[in-house]
Amino acid sequence: MENTIETVYRLENPEKNIIKFATGTQLRYEDVIKEVFGVACINDLHMMIQYNKSFQTSICNSYGISEKKITLDKIIRIASKADMLTFKQHLIENKQNYQQDQETDSVENTTHVNRPFDTIIKLQEGIYQWDDSNYSYSAVTNGA
Repeated sequence: MENTIETVYRLENPEKNIIKFATGTQLRYEDVIKEVFGVACINDLHMMIQYNKSFQTSICNSYGISEKKITLDKIIRIASKADMLTFKQHLIENKQNYQQDQETDSVENTTHVNRPFDTIIKLQEGIYQWDDSNYSYSAVTNGA
């Protein structure tokens, strides 16, 4: 039994047009920050925001804000349910593209996606659990 519920984060580099989702563990122990932003760690992002003019401009243009309003939570934040639905659609499209590239004739369910994270995750709106019947995360309701 797991002791902690993983929080899922949304990382966005508007300069390179990259959006990626990762758990807190992945942020700490994998090269996700480097993949998305090209720097070694989250602490380096503060420097990037402060000194990389093209990165600043891309964030300002993406969010319609001034340089003074740029904060780390614009590019790294806890994912929302809406983010996860967009992520699911992206996974479905990738699967369909892969099947077309492979020229498969199978009539596979293209709405089926493999569970991308732990069975239970935390999003902005609360705790969610993977539902195999609709291949998505559903809210966990508190009850006795």
